[in-house]
Amino acid sequence: MESPNRTTIQEFIFSAFPYSWVKSVVCFVPLLFIYAFIVVGNLVIVTVVQLNTHLHTPIYTFISALSFLEIWYTTATIPKILSSLLSERRSISFNGCLLQMYFFHSTGISEVCLLTVMAFDRYLAICSPLHYPSIMTPKLCTQLTLSCCVCGFITPLPEIAWISTLPFCGLNHLEHIFRDFLPVLRLACTDTRAIVMIQVVDVIHAVEIITAVMLIFMSYVGIAAVILRIRSAGGCRKAFSTCVSHFIVFSLFFGSVTLMYLRFSATYSLFWDIAIALAFAVLSPFFNPIIYSLRNKEIKEAIKKHIGQAKIFISIRPGTSSKIF
Repeated sequence: MESPNRTTIQEFIFSAFPYSWVKSVVCFVPLLFIYAFIVVGNLVIVTVVQLNTHLHTPIYTFISALSFLEIWYTTATIPKILSSLLSERRSISFNGCLLQMYFFHSTGISEVCLLTVMAFDRYLAICSPLHYPSIMTPKLCTQLTLSCCVCGFITPLPEIAWISTLPFCGLNHLEHIFRDFLPVLRLACTDTRAIVMIQVVDVIHAVEIITAVMLIFMSYVGIAAVILRIRSAGGCRKAFSTCVSHFIVFSLFFGSVTLMYLRFSATYSLFWDIAIALAFAVLSPFFNPIIYSLRNKEIKEAIKKHIGQAKIFISIRPGTSSKIF
């Protein structure tokens, strides 16, 4: 039975940030650069795909949606981390904590669903090229993208609602750099409910991750089987290049997510907890624009075209203004 004298926690204080001002600034500068690169890089991909009609194909529609989600996925955590690094009081309200967990996990789950859909898209494109245009229509692409977002934004709601009913009192020091389920659950006052919640959350995350990994794995098994039957080296290389970018992004994201959320009873040190969290919350989104732009001929050419058009516009603008005046 809960004591009536217990004071309910109204905010959480982060205790994982460096206390030294110099160390905080050293962490702040590269993280600010990474966040700016993620936002600008993904905005460039979204804009380029929208402005070029020849990129209005299923795979680029999905890449554009993934880039859009990446912006909000990182915005859910990085701005608060940046402000905490330069703030003396590194805290967040209880409601703010719940909101951050919800948006971080909803956008993350949406990305997991979208990466799974992208693997299925590559499977259809390589294994059924003749039927692909009639199956993967623009309408279906839109429906699949919206379904991924709906699934992502609905799935975390029961967990967030359940956590909001837990009593939090006493210690409010969060040993992490952003709010996540397990660090928050460890601060709950009731041992029994907290343990049950941790087990339930572990099972939910395990089902989500294993289901997505198995579907993507089966897609790539089918793709590999088709590629191995291609006799020409050029055809084999072309088929392989269409899915290598997705496979790299999948490996980066799911590798770190698996280490974080499929640990069950295993525990890591604070250093490795933060390192793994940064891998899927910061580094994976950082590499995605690089992978999808530098490794993609169509997007590179579209970016170069728009840069060239901007240079021409800038170069002729002074001459035009002089004629006017």
